[in-house]
Amino acid sequence: MIVMMIILPNIQMFVNVFKEPNENWYHIKQYLLKGYVINSLKIVIITGSLTVLIGTILSWIISVYDFPLRKFFKWALILPLAIPPYIAAYTYNGMLSYTGIIQITLRNLNIKVNPKFFDIMSIEGAIFIFTIFLFPYVYMITRAFLEKQSASLIENGRVLGRSSLEIFWYVVLPILRGSIVGGVSIVILEILNDYGVVNYFGVQTFSTAIFKTWFGMGDIDSASRLASILIIVILTLLVLEKFLRGRRKYSFTTTKIRPISRTKLKGIKAFIASLFCFIIFTLGFLIPTIQLFSWSLLTYKKILRVEFIQFMFSSLSVALITAVLIVIFALIIANYCRLNDNAVSKIYSRITVLGYSIPGAVIAIGVIVAFVALDRKLQWLYKVIGVNSSSLVLSTSIVMLIFAYIIRFLAVGYNSVEAGFEKIGTKFSEASRTLGFGITKTFFKVDLPMIKGTVLSGFFLVFIEVLKELPLTLILRPFNFNTLATKAYEYANDEMIHEAAVASIVIILISFLAIYFFYKIGDKEEK
Repeated sequence: MIVMMIILPNIQMFVNVFKEPNENWYHIKQYLLKGYVINSLKIVIITGSLTVLIGTILSWIISVYDFPLRKFFKWALILPLAIPPYIAAYTYNGMLSYTGIIQITLRNLNIKVNPKFFDIMSIEGAIFIFTIFLFPYVYMITRAFLEKQSASLIENGRVLGRSSLEIFWYVVLPILRGSIVGGVSIVILEILNDYGVVNYFGVQTFSTAIFKTWFGMGDIDSASRLASILIIVILTLLVLEKFLRGRRKYSFTTTKIRPISRTKLKGIKAFIASLFCFIIFTLGFLIPTIQLFSWSLLTYKKILRVEFIQFMFSSLSVALITAVLIVIFALIIANYCRLNDNAVSKIYSRITVLGYSIPGAVIAIGVIVAFVALDRKLQWLYKVIGVNSSSLVLSTSIVMLIFAYIIRFLAVGYNSVEAGFEKIGTKFSEASRTLGFGITKTFFKVDLPMIKGTVLSGFFLVFIEVLKELPLTLILRPFNFNTLATKAYEYANDEMIHEAAVASIVIILISFLAIYFFYKIGDKEEK
């Protein structure tokens, strides 16, 4: 049932593609589609390359070398994920604009510069925002892989007279290839899902096209066609990812494994390592957070009212309900796949992680088409319940939004739970069954206590993702329903940047706490 829940809305969307196209679609196809494709590919390719460069270098520095503030930067470099890219976009634009702090300071110092140099509202600006705030995906995955590698690999390279750069290029990079591809794949999916940054900067991509076609033209058929093309692009990227990972596998040849022993840097090298980490951390977290905090001090008396408390309650309650449901569903599917190692379980596992590969705007179209069709089927029931009842009940409720969240973020919770099950294996379950316990009792008494760390990690990750999600919420929210994310975006879109700061800083603080707990849980699991 859970797997069918993921599949059906997307099938429903593809049905619309086989209908006769209208005039809007011919106009989009002839004049606009090429621009959407070129802009989307440009952002994906350049941002992907830059995130690989920054994330891999940082993971190498943190894992292999010891230098001042290394322990702090090890977890602090994850913090840019606490700031949603659309919040970062309007924050940097506010700082760099003519009335922003940077240009005002330069004018006060009688330094004349061309304002065009500070214009971030472009495709280059979008690439900068995506790079600085999404590189942690590459950094986290590659660092986790590096820290588990044996020291002998690097030591053998040193014995053979290779320099650190040669060891990194010829030994470490080939080993990290799978991790790098996995990290950059998440970055690309996040870029294709984004609506806030590209819309605010005026960059025409697939996600903005879907929104404008649906809301501007009121044409769900053309929007479905655009969404279908985007899914084909994403599926092509996923196939390419498998190809890039290749069949090469690297595993330990002995049980005597020593983790990489860090080399202590001194003098100018230690200074450069610390400075590089500090610059990335400052650009990705410190500067936007300080700016948002200073703006929020100017407007908090105006914003902090009953309505704001309602937005915050809506955000937290929806995120909490979704996270709990996703963890429950992930436990059911992952446990089934673990205990039933067959073709069906592998198919279930693949379908479960498919949702995260589909952008929010695409899922929203599939879900709303499916729910409207369901409401039409249930009209007889609505009339039985009440003569004056609405013909659209489910498709105008919060249920539809939570349903879409589950499809989109089930993979996040599932991956965490699956990793926990892989770690404990099936031996403990089999021992419990041998002692006479049933499957359900074994699950609650044996399996669940052993994987509670990864379950909590999955819960926190889903909670953060739902709290920051914008495209799905903008499209599917019920009438007069707002979250912190939608309110911050609406304020920023109306050029009320100072007013948007309060909601933004709350999102960042909650995400920061969730990331901190996630890091602590992961650290405890390693120990």
